[in-house]
Amino acid sequence: MFKGQQVIPAISTHQDLKKFLDLPLEYGILMNFQLAQLDELVTDMKSHGKKVLIHSELIKGLAADEFGAIFLVQVLRVDGIISSKPKVIDLCKKRGVLGIMRFFLKDTISLKQSVQMAQKVGPDCLEVLPALDASLLGAIRQRLDCPLLFGGLLQTPQQIQTCLDAGAIAVTTSNPKLWITETH
Repeated sequence: MFKGQQVIPAISTHQDLKKFLDLPLEYGILMNFQLAQLDELVTDMKSHGKKVLIHSELIKGLAADEFGAIFLVQVLRVDGIISSKPKVIDLCKKRGVLGIMRFFLKDTISLKQSVQMAQKVGPDCLEVLPALDASLLGAIRQRLDCPLLFGGLLQTPQQIQTCLDAGAIAVTTSNPKLWITETH
């Protein structure tokens, strides 16, 4: 799905974007930017041969609903959207872009509800946060036939490797020091 890229940078500053553009990584996530900045940022990433994923709920000034997603797909021509909203994921599927459903696990109830929602929506991929207990990936994989990303609170290359060993196809991280790691 991500052409073997095991770490997907979550980019939230212009300085981090410059770092990302110089790396041999194809996929990156834009978040915490203003809506007015997105056109230039997406154009810059695309001109460097990068695939653009947008966390629609973390863009200032963008409606985090299906109408905001239509803008991202039709106007900015992003390659994928990360969202916790089923309608956004449905729109991604209809428009032929990557729909990554994100969910936060805080307890057993949130795990159950998130899995049920993902079963109904059928996203292309799931991003599970926080990446504190990689053993949860096994439990999720038993219930869903969907590629899994793990993200949030990753501090070391060893934690990344633990997530990959547990079955994640990749991890997401905003820590530039972890964007290029030796994982085996």
